[in-house]
Amino acid sequence: MLLYQDIISDDEMFSDAFPIKEVDDIVYEVDCQMITVKAGADIDIGANPSQEEQDEALEEGATQLNNVVYSFRLQSTQFDKKSYLTYLKSYMKAVEAKLKETKPERVDAFKAGAGAFAKKIVANYKDYEFYTGESMNPDGMVALLNYREDGVTPYFTFWKDGLKEQKL
Repeated sequence: MLLYQDIISDDEMFSDAFPIKEVDDIVYEVDCQMITVKAGADIDIGANPSQEEQDEALEEGATQLNNVVYSFRLQSTQFDKKSYLTYLKSYMKAVEAKLKETKPERVDAFKAGAGAFAKKIVANYKDYEFYTGESMNPDGMVALLNYREDGVTPYFTFWKDGLKEQKL
């Protein structure tokens, strides 16, 4: 199994246990879903209920959570458009600096692709929810939660070059 960690904060962001799609050689889109978490750690992983369990109401003490947020203890955060752009500019410089140290061959591709993808994010800014890693390091990656065209299926966007893979 591969674990993907933020190169700046070392926070665990996601693993290959979730469906991953690489987009434009610059980001990963990770499909996720809402799960029911009950007190006492009895977890509904999204399997279809049996005929006897047709009641859709949540049991007492149960909550609906995103499985990636829950599994990797991602923390919700807020940005207005201006503060997000300030953060993004700083983050891109930090990733570029790390790439120069570790993967200098990726620097040009990252700069070109990240700029283009950032424009897509800014154009659709209102569609995103923002999550940081468990440490809530303000310099680390901010993952972007959005929904597919159906308006129901959630997915996260993570900067590919802002991650390192760890084999478990």
